[in-house]
Amino acid sequence: MNAPTRSLRSLHVDAWRGTACVLMIFYHFCYDLNYLQIATFDFYHHPFWLSLRTLIISLFLGLVGISLHLATVSGLRVPAFLRRLAVLLGCAGLISVVTFILFHERFIFFGILHFIALASVLGLLFLRWLWFNFVGGLGLLIVGLSVQHSLFNQPFLQWVGLMTHKPSTEDYVPLLPWFGVVLLGMALGKYLHLKGYLYGQMRSVLGRRLAWMGRHSLLIYMLHQPILLGGLWVLWKLQDLNLQL
Repeated sequence: MNAPTRSLRSLHVDAWRGTACVLMIFYHFCYDLNYLQIATFDFYHHPFWLSLRTLIISLFLGLVGISLHLATVSGLRVPAFLRRLAVLLGCAGLISVVTFILFHERFIFFGILHFIALASVLGLLFLRWLWFNFVGGLGLLIVGLSVQHSLFNQPFLQWVGLMTHKPSTEDYVPLLPWFGVVLLGMALGKYLHLKGYLYGQMRSVLGRRLAWMGRHSLLIYMLHQPILLGGLWVLWKLQDLNLQL
């Protein structure tokens, strides 16, 4: 099967992103249970939760790379790109404001949306390559995971990564090593597109449901926590009220 000559939305990529959304919702549901002290989970030290967070972020950011390639197969559509970038920046700013109100000094100053906005711009410089992105992505992963320097502990450089300690924040997705995952995604997207592997039909009902979630992943990201946290808080208060009665 020959790859299309124009940019198309891949149902398979949408379904993969939908899968990442499901994992994210599960993770944040458990996080909210811990935050409200309904249950106890060690998100900062236990290997399961650390590995799950890494998996979720890797899925989302690898798909950012794949999607960036697919969206520019026939060239960059500047108005659409700028609209999407503006929405990302607005949502990232809103996340920072809300988390500052909730968590104060642990507010999110460079979380996953901040990173995706920056990576979407930087990724435009790497659209033409496949093997360079593969090798470069692996290189950035190695550097980001193995190199640390106190210089990057400075507040104005913490977005880069390479710190000697994790900053005090509820979500931290620095440029290094995570831009390496985006480059690997771009290389994979180019390869899968050239081979025509991304454009088959989605036959299963589950796959179509996941693809729907993937198409609305930003909306889900922005709304799922208020719904989860708000719903759990209401149930928690109702339970307390019933106990008092």
